[in-house]
Amino acid sequence: MTDLDLILEAAREAGALAVSAREKGLKVWSKDGGSPVTDADLAVDALLKAKLTGARPSYGWLSEETADDPSRLATKRQFVVDPIDGTAAYLKGKPWFSVSIAVVENGRPIAGVVLAPALDETYAAILGGGATLNGEPITPSATLALEDSAMLGDAKMFAYPGWPTPWPVMRVESRNSIAYRICLVASGDFDAAIALSPKNEWDLAAGDLICNEAGAVVTDHKGRGFTYNRPNPLLPSLVCANRALAPLILSRVGHIDLQQR
Repeated sequence: MTDLDLILEAAREAGALAVSAREKGLKVWSKDGGSPVTDADLAVDALLKAKLTGARPSYGWLSEETADDPSRLATKRQFVVDPIDGTAAYLKGKPWFSVSIAVVENGRPIAGVVLAPALDETYAAILGGGATLNGEPITPSATLALEDSAMLGDAKMFAYPGWPTPWPVMRVESRNSIAYRICLVASGDFDAAIALSPKNEWDLAAGDLICNEAGAVVTDHKGRGFTYNRPNPLLPSLVCANRALAPLILSRVGHIDLQQR
């Protein structure tokens, strides 16, 4: 079984568990820092870790819901996992959550799956093989201007009066799952996604590969690509867009000095 087949199978099992757990009722508490976590997050994480590392015991493991083991830094390949990305949507009964799984080698994802189980949407990619949604090839939009573009992000951020150049009128929406946002750009459902706040490797790794293989761009706000399996898995920001819009966005946000925690 290839890595992609393995993580596809694992994501489907994880998605089914997440949906059934929510239907049965969730136990919820807050992590250090205040973000919510549920018993389902931990159950899905345990399922994925058992299945994936059981099949590939030599691979490292980095997950939002597992205490980090620095031994991953010495492994040739790693699983980078967010068991339930978009917990806020998950808790509210909304469909915009996902299971995100990437296989990383030499700092770059080589296989990735983002599955939105409540929407029956499975995004997948393998390095050099293009990207798919439910098995069909996807490509980003051909939108050329920010005016009236379909943007994923914080409407209040775009409306902030302190921008050197005000943003044009755009159709701004939000989705809780960062991984899912990236995939919506990869598939052309949205033109771009911007988040000017720190994100973790598990938020981005699978979507990064899917978006690049589809033909879109994923960088931080300075236009720098991401490297994965780093000692500190925190990344500064996210700009995800089709190739025409990416430079237009970067020209507006690249001056910002974000303090990475």
